[in-house]
Amino acid sequence: MTEQVDTLSQIQVNDHHQAQKPLVETKALKKHFPIQRGLLRRVVGHVKAVDEVSFYVMEGETLGLVGESGCGKTTTGRCLLRAIMPTSGEIWFDDPKLGRVNIAELDREQLVQVRRNMRMIFQDPYASLNPRMTLLDIVGAPLKAMGIARGKELERRVAEMLELVGLRPEYMRRYPHAFSGGQRQRVGLARALAPHPKFLVCDEPVSALDVSVQAQILNLLQELQEEMGLTYLFVAHDLSVVAHISDRVAVMYVGKMVETAPTQELFLSPKHPYTEALMSAIPRPDPSPREKRILLRGEVASPANPPSGCYFHPRCNYVKDICRTKEPAFEEISPGHYAKCHRATELALSGVATLA
Repeated sequence: MTEQVDTLSQIQVNDHHQAQKPLVETKALKKHFPIQRGLLRRVVGHVKAVDEVSFYVMEGETLGLVGESGCGKTTTGRCLLRAIMPTSGEIWFDDPKLGRVNIAELDREQLVQVRRNMRMIFQDPYASLNPRMTLLDIVGAPLKAMGIARGKELERRVAEMLELVGLRPEYMRRYPHAFSGGQRQRVGLARALAPHPKFLVCDEPVSALDVSVQAQILNLLQELQEEMGLTYLFVAHDLSVVAHISDRVAVMYVGKMVETAPTQELFLSPKHPYTEALMSAIPRPDPSPREKRILLRGEVASPANPPSGCYFHPRCNYVKDICRTKEPAFEEISPGHYAKCHRATELALSGVATLA
């Protein structure tokens, strides 16, 4: 299975980016959390939060990673930075100093070097900032920890980062409680950008913000990407946000990757029934008659006890007998468009033209 996934990942890269190498690439990535019970804490099973996930992110692009809550999006992002240790699989990163390295195998010293170039923006701008630290301490923390700057140089770098994200340098002596949610998220962004990274994992960075503030943060992310040559893995559950910012989109369901495609193609012509259902749930400010929302029956499968065959088959409106017994392969349906569905080539699924 791992060989098949590795080959697929390489085919995806070779087909559409022959002159480039991916900045980040995962191969058969897994993260299984043990289920322990009893006085002796015996392992009686595993929660398969991320299961055989393979994808790549090219330098300078934004890959949107979407799916329902609990599908493994955030766990995938944290595995990339080794904030949590993956159970198995490979995570390749093209580091300017170390070259192409497998993050899953790095020692402590190498991991510190890689984390200069791989950073994370967290979802909650209130919980992710220490209320007892000033902005100087918060934004300067990675610079001090990595030995990049201290003293006056540290203050200069922090002032530069605050200006970059639209905050005044004199704010560096203030504490997080003095700022709004949008301003706090800018502080979190300044902290992530402080070591001048190449790659950012954006873990639902606008989901806790008002809609008007969301637009400001999204526009800021796009401006910084162009100015600093950044690459993003943008984790989200809001497809309208993903359509705005992403070059390509990857869809996850119960720890598995079920579809990847360029953004416009995915929205116009989804190939997996789960993606079609997600599209139908997008709210649109259009008073004209629209197609009825697709209601999925049943509950999301448990990653601790997933069904046989295709994980989506108990909720799928197009299920056949083969779906219940055999797991589908992740195959190319059209150039750059991959789906994990037995019926991907025969179904004509509805997309969302207005957001594409």
